Amino acid sequence: MNQGPHPSPPSSLEIAVAAHLTVFIAGVSWAFGGNADWVRTPISIWGSLGILLALASMADRRLRDCTAPGTLPWVWPVVILNGLVAAACLTPGFRQLVFRNEILIMPVRVDWWRPSATRAGVALHSLWLFDAIYFSCLNLALSVGRRRIIRIVLAAAVGNALALSVFGTVQKLVGSAGIYFGSVRSPHELFFASFVYDNHWGAFIILMIGACIGLTLRYAPGSRGEGFFHGPALGGIVAASLLAISIPFSGSRACTVLLGILLVVALVRGVPRIARALRLSGATPAGALAAMAVAALLAVAGVWMVAGDVIQARTSKTREQIATMWAHGGIGSRSVLYQDTWRMARQRILFGWGMGSFPIVFGLYNSQESKIDRLPVIYHDAHSDWLQSVAELGLAGTALIGAAVALPALAVRRMRVTTIPYFLLAGCILIAAYAWVEFPFGNVAVVLAWWLCFFSAIQYIRLTGPPGAARQGP
Repeated sequence: MNQGPHPSPPSSLEIAVAAHLTVFIAGVSWAFGGNADWVRTPISIWGSLGILLALASMADRRLRDCTAPGTLPWVWPVVILNGLVAAACLTPGFRQLVFRNEILIMPVRVDWWRPSATRAGVALHSLWLFDAIYFSCLNLALSVGRRRIIRIVLAAAVGNALALSVFGTVQKLVGSAGIYFGSVRSPHELFFASFVYDNHWGAFIILMIGACIGLTLRYAPGSRGEGFFHGPALGGIVAASLLAISIPFSGSRACTVLLGILLVVALVRGVPRIARALRLSGATPAGALAAMAVAALLAVAGVWMVAGDVIQARTSKTREQIATMWAHGGIGSRSVLYQDTWRMARQRILFGWGMGSFPIVFGLYNSQESKIDRLPVIYHDAHSDWLQSVAELGLAGTALIGAAVALPALAVRRMRVTTIPYFLLAGCILIAAYAWVEFPFGNVAVVLAWWLCFFSAIQYIRLTGPPGAARQGP
């Protein structure tokens, strides 16, 4: 039978983008999620290759006309943000004083209409890292014209996350006192795999599970319609289960809730598709239903066997915290932290205190003290990424980041959203919502995974086309 013309091989630029992103997500995730100070510069340097690839794509007229029509306007919010941060570095927001061999900093008066930076070096390095991640992921929309390439990148990212999950589970089971089987001391008790903080691990895996579910349901009927048991979908279900187990096992309560939401969505959308795929494999409707019920029971039993003790301990801790909040009529120290951060943000509401300024400036607004020694409680993050963004970048900078997301999303709003982009965007929405009450974007690997999933979804939708459109490549 004539299968039609063979698709042309991927271009060297597509291969370069796919290889760069694959190495990027793997390297950052294994390097403590990017949250060790010494790995930030190497990460930025590797990400800068993505900036060069983006410039090469923009300079290629064929790509501008064919692969990436309408993509370049998406970049303008980030370009303006770069200009805003650069302009802020010209106006110091703090003055340094030396007193008895100690360096003290104090804020200086800055006009409301003038952007400023607390420390220019910190702001520029934070901007460099953000640009390196953003443009590396934007390359999917600039250079990749085949959905198969996107699926390969996503499968590689999921495979890397699976390896990390297995590593973290074994590390936890043997009772390691630190990361890499105790060779690196973690500043946080509830570390997991190579990640210092359990909630960062949970946010990263939520995004990867979204990608895994999308790929699994995409291949549920088999690669060529040969049925469920003859394709990669069964392996995808096993991978998703192992990824899912790692979230409660890590101790992340909030991300366990997010996982529950994502799994409910997956069941609603996925059960009919898997049932059809099982029937293609020869199973009767009753047999398909029984197989899925047994699989669900085995998954729940597996979660409890591996993570039951951790779940019980964290549930008990949650009850204690809820009882304390109920007794005091509020959410405790977190509420005070948000109020103090908002007071900091209001002082320079338009342009903020400067990118990366929160750990330096917040001490001036921190009203919490230790009940033991009366020393200030130290906060490196606001535990609300959205609130911290307003404090650092003001309403203007935060709106620009929002526009960098909104413009691509609006561009595909009337196009057909198939299974893979549906679950990629579901993961992105869950983590963006979670960022209101926690700081998942305080982790470099989460930021990279978020933009990777987002632009993978956007480009996949564009390559799929509007409802009823013919397929545009494999």
